[in-house]
Order: sequence, then structure tokens, then C-alpha cells
Amino acid sequence: MRATLPDLPYASFAERLRAGLERAGGEVVLPAGALPRLHRHYLELRRWAPRLSLVGPGTAEGAVERHFVESLLGLPWVPVRGTLLDVGSGGGFPGLVLAAARPELDVLLVEAKERKWAFLEAARRATALSCRCLNATVGGPDDALPAELDLVTLRALRLPPAVLADLASRLRPGGGILFWSGEEDPVLPDELVIDAVRPLPGERRRLLRARRPTEAGG
Repeated sequence: MRATLPDLPYASFAERLRAGLERAGGEVVLPAGALPRLHRHYLELRRWAPRLSLVGPGTAEGAVERHFVESLLGLPWVPVRGTLLDVGSGGGFPGLVLAAARPELDVLLVEAKERKWAFLEAARRATALSCRCLNATVGGPDDALPAELDLVTLRALRLPPAVLADLASRLRPGGGILFWSGEEDPVLPDELVIDAVRPLPGERRRLLRARRPTEAGG
């Protein structure tokens, strides 16, 4: 079943986004220029959603809070520069949202489904972001992923242990993986340790950070 998102002009979108971030604790500070980029993402999402399953019908009315705000809650753990890989980007959550808030970050969005990849390309153009979109399966035979990563993001996606271990092996010292997940901890490769957890609003869901320790053990 496809979803129809509310028609939100810029002022209404910005008000709902700011209010959602404030209710979530007020820790996220958006840089100048992020809000217009995020609104353009929303407009593209609204245009595509009736013909492509990008958000669930149950979350369409609250898409700003459920998808945009929730994605931005990971921002304090995202470096200003470096390389971020978002796996299973779908509607652009969290990867495109984080790219809008960290424009100097090298962001690669990976999506296996061709039509969703086409949406990501359209949203990337609409937001004028320099992130890259790859139509591929992580762990597939044609591996075009960067050899070194600073951060991997996974939202509501469970990867096979071997694929997760491969991504962990690409992390630079101190790099990590952010999981938007439920109550159950992900099964991690030995080189990763969960070092930070924060609840997500409204349901029994959490945002977890698993990091690869630095060479000094920190």
C-alpha cells in the first residue's frame, strides 16, 4: 500500500522538524542551509510516495517526526568530514538526511531496488547535494564500496553476519556503525563494541553506536 504525505510548505515543515528535535532532547543543532535541503527532500518524497513504497502508510502523516527527526538524532555521532556509507537507503533515511546536515561529508547511499535508487538520484538532484547513489547489493559480487569508511548507517535493516563483518573491516580506527533498531542488540563482529545507546521517540526502538576501538584501545 502506497502512502500520501501531507502538503507542508517550508514554514510548516521547519516548525515540525524543530519541534520534533526539541521534544527529542534538543541536542541536534542544524547548520545553516540544512533546513531548505531537508524540505526539498520532503517535497521529492511526497511526489514519489504515492507510486513507490518509500514510507509506510502508518507513518506518512508523521513522516517529518518519524523519518526526518529520527534520522537527525544520529547527527551528534556523525563526523563533519570523512566517508559515510548508508546501506539500504530507501527513502533517504538516514543517509540523505545526514548528508543534508553534513554537506562536507562524503556520503554514499546504497540501494538494491532500482526504483528506489531512481528516487534517491532525483532527491539528490533536488537537494543539490554531492552525495553519491549506488544501485547495488552490499556483499554482492560486484563490490564498488570504498575500502575505508568512517561511519556506516543502518536503519531498520539486518545484514548477514559476514556482510556486517566485511563492513566492520573497512572502518578506520575509531570508526563505527549506527543502528536504528528495536530492543534486540545486533550480533556484532568481534572488532566492534556498542559504546552508546539512545532511545528513539514513541516506541521501543533505539539508536545504537558500535565502534571499532582505536589502536590505543580507546
